[in-house]
Amino acid sequence: MPLSEKQQGVLRGMITASCLSGVLLIAGAALFPENWLPQDTGAARFAFAAANVLIAAVWLMVSIGTLARHRFVTPQDIDGSGLTSGSPAARVYQAILQNTLEQTVLASVAYSAFAAVAPVSFLGALPVAVLLFWIGRFTFWRGYANGAAHRAFGFALTFYSTVLLMLATVLILLHSIVT
Repeated sequence: MPLSEKQQGVLRGMITASCLSGVLLIAGAALFPENWLPQDTGAARFAFAAANVLIAAVWLMVSIGTLARHRFVTPQDIDGSGLTSGSPAARVYQAILQNTLEQTVLASVAYSAFAAVAPVSFLGALPVAVLLFWIGRFTFWRGYANGAAHRAFGFALTFYSTVLLMLATVLILLHSIVT
């Protein structure tokens, strides 16, 4: 079955973002300046993870604030989605907020787990993941209203960078069990 034009656009965005995520995360783990990495203590790892989670979570704050501001200044939407069907703009902001919430929660778990178990020398992947998260959220937001193909790269950049960190964490854990 041939893919539709939209499906092809989504696939291009997904493939590009997943490849970019893999290359940049590996580069971050291998090339990040050692003096920028935390000490190998639980407290330092936790603080490093917390800082990275906090920076990523700024997008969640911005998404919540954008929808709240829109509802406040739009009489049709001021009562919220529980009491109104919402204007087209409110529905877009709500969808972006929902996806950003999901991505932020998943990234927070992945960043924390990776910071806890990865060798300290690999932790440079975390700031790179945050950078990818920021670029992904920005491009997702900018492309959302134009359809799936326009938001696919941003979604995938945010998602696959997190998934790759989770997979790396699982592999590190499995390696520690085997050895």
